[in-house]
Amino acid sequence: MPDAGSNKGWFASLPNDSVLKTVIVATVLCLICSVVVSATAVGLRPLQQRNAILAMKQEILRVAGLDDPSRTVEESFSRIETRIIDLSTGQIAADIDPETFDFQKASRDPETSEAIPARQDIAGLSRRPLYAPVYVVQGDAGPGMIILPVSGYGLWSTMYGFLALETDGTTVAGITFYQDAETPGLGAEINNPRWQRVWEGKKVYGPDGQVALRVVKGTVNPRAADAEYQVDGLSGATLTANGVSHMVDFWMGAQGFGPFLQRVRDEGGVT
Repeated sequence: MPDAGSNKGWFASLPNDSVLKTVIVATVLCLICSVVVSATAVGLRPLQQRNAILAMKQEILRVAGLDDPSRTVEESFSRIETRIIDLSTGQIAADIDPETFDFQKASRDPETSEAIPARQDIAGLSRRPLYAPVYVVQGDAGPGMIILPVSGYGLWSTMYGFLALETDGTTVAGITFYQDAETPGLGAEINNPRWQRVWEGKKVYGPDGQVALRVVKGTVNPRAADAEYQVDGLSGATLTANGVSHMVDFWMGAQGFGPFLQRVRDEGGVT
């Protein structure tokens, strides 16, 4: 049997343009690179997860108007209380820890979500989570603004954002989107702060208690009887605008945060 030295000599003796030598070198390099990439990915995963959580908190602070450059994100976020809501009842799910609850995972996991019948899936989500986080801004007078995660399919992508409501559970305090792949200059205008400011002061629910807020074509006539339930449209991006309307209709309705917000309105605020 040849020893290690003879094996080494055998490999070194192969011509540099040998197909066998080329294949061996390429295979070894691929294995080494795979190990390095895998180890790096595993090592960076905790940092990536922390950064994702930090970015999410920054978006929540921004829609709440609490983003303060002079304070750290964690310092500013100390004013916000996270609650996990049972979407079917609108009640707080006291047995779920808000610190460890993963909303994105819960929205996909068959054990914590359910399929949405096609005729009811107006937001194009396929699945509905059973539980969802609600972020409540704590003020000197007690619980105040309510911030809700929302999502819905636009023209090219699922749009993810936050909708902030005043303590009455129907007046919009702000809206923001943190992930989408809509067309730059058209549908991507959902990220334009000027368009987002148009939402402020609008009403989600009409006199009958049903979701009335929607994005319209063109500009809202401020003298129209239903102007408080309408948001200016997006020029050249009708499908994206419709997607935003469907998103609001779904998440503010019975399948989303509707039962919770009904409790807020009935009780005169978050308790």
